[in-house]
Amino acid sequence: MKLKYKILDSRIGTEYEVPKYQTKGSAGLDLIACCESSITLCPNESIIIPSGISIYIEDSDFAGIVIPRSGLGAKKGLVCGNLMGLIDSDYQGPLSISLWNRSSESIKINPGERVAQLVVIRVDQVELDLVEEFETTERGSEGFGSTGVS
Repeated sequence: MKLKYKILDSRIGTEYEVPKYQTKGSAGLDLIACCESSITLCPNESIIIPSGISIYIEDSDFAGIVIPRSGLGAKKGLVCGNLMGLIDSDYQGPLSISLWNRSSESIKINPGERVAQLVVIRVDQVELDLVEEFETTERGSEGFGSTGVS
């Protein structure tokens, strides 16, 4: 599959790399912070920053999700502000990155730094079928924790 994209920040492809997979087995394309200068994100603060690109997935069988880079989330506490951003197949605008510092320390974000990743996933649009009752399952309507601890 080819993903159409536009460069919105002239530093991409010159000063900064075009988003890419870091290894052959990577599921996500790394997205960078296309901010004008370094940003210090205080504890529990969030911000929306540009990625410097726009994308057009085009095929309604696919969508994009912007997710945190696992190392930044685990080691520094920098995650996506909305935990995950969804990009519909027909969206063509700027790809922004919502970031949240969930740690107790300030985090510095530098221009050109890899801060999130884009994963393209297959999706199906479903048709809603209104019913009066569901067929009973073993779990039924039991909620959080109902399947046990492990």
